[in-house]
Amino acid sequence: MTASEHKPGALRRLTKRSQFQRAARGNRAGRSAFGLQAISAAEAEPGIGFTVTKKTGNSPERNRIKRRLRAAVTACARDFVPQHDYVLVGRREALSEPFTKLVADLGALIVRVHTPRSTDERTSSGRGPRKPR
Repeated sequence: MTASEHKPGALRRLTKRSQFQRAARGNRAGRSAFGLQAISAAEAEPGIGFTVTKKTGNSPERNRIKRRLRAAVTACARDFVPQHDYVLVGRREALSEPFTKLVADLGALIVRVHTPRSTDERTSSGRGPRKPR
């Protein structure tokens, strides 16, 4: 499928560790329930991956977080930009967030990871000036 044949809502799944590591080097944005990582890719369809670490809870809780994030991705499927890979990093707050807020946050984060940042933001960690040693 070429980029011109891209169907809105057609998503492929990221399954290999190298794909997740590549996405971690891209742009990032976050909310309380999840973080989003994005990087450009060669494939036409957007690639989606999900990560929920063991420190977020036991396996039923982690699986419920992933299910809720998958449903939010389905709701925002046409917002994903072709030729990009995305990884959603689930957090424990995803269990208690209203679903409409998850969907709204995901839509906002997709826009945010694709907006260019100024050079001042890239050089700063966001914590203010360093203390002299």
